Amino acid sequence: MTDPALLLVVLTFVLIAVTPRIFFRRDGELNLRWWSLAAPVGVAPGLLVGAELAELAPHVPQDWLTGTRLAAVVLAAAAIALVSLTLGTHRIPIALWHQSDDAPRHLVTWGAYRRVRHPFYSSYLLAFLAAVAVFPHLVTLALLTYMAVQLNAVAAKEERKLAASEFGAEYTAYTHHTGRFLPRPGSRSAETEPTTADRDTTT
Repeated sequence: MTDPALLLVVLTFVLIAVTPRIFFRRDGELNLRWWSLAAPVGVAPGLLVGAELAELAPHVPQDWLTGTRLAAVVLAAAAIALVSLTLGTHRIPIALWHQSDDAPRHLVTWGAYRRVRHPFYSSYLLAFLAAVAVFPHLVTLALLTYMAVQLNAVAAKEERKLAASEFGAEYTAYTHHTGRFLPRPGSRSAETEPTTADRDTTT
């Protein structure tokens, strides 16, 4: 692998792939719904390396590639930074996503959660954006679209569960000044500490 941008993007996916081992609680179940989100994280780096080895042509003009590779470096670095910040925000490990017993334990609104409700998911989307940037192709775009739809559905389900929990009022207030995956323009960060729950799912 001779492309430094490609190497950085691949390492970003490696970091995301190992976080269940190094951080999340291990009492969850690797069910079909869990694999529906995990599988693309493993597929993406293999696809990128395979595309380079096979010398597949990206679906953009050649003179765009310098700019797209620069964008890939920025996006991958942002994803790594956000994963690291989110890991450092949590005081206790949280369970894997798509678990049936993921009742909220407490809310977390500081650190990575200060302006976005699902920073883990945001970092995953940044990684897939980096994959599109480093290899602009219909296949990488399809992976990004799939993950965006899946993560949005999972996040919405988690938010409904939190809103219906004992922390519902506090969580609802928190959602008024935070975005799901991106900071809400013009909003102020939470003044009180805690929010998106150290619950039995990732965000």
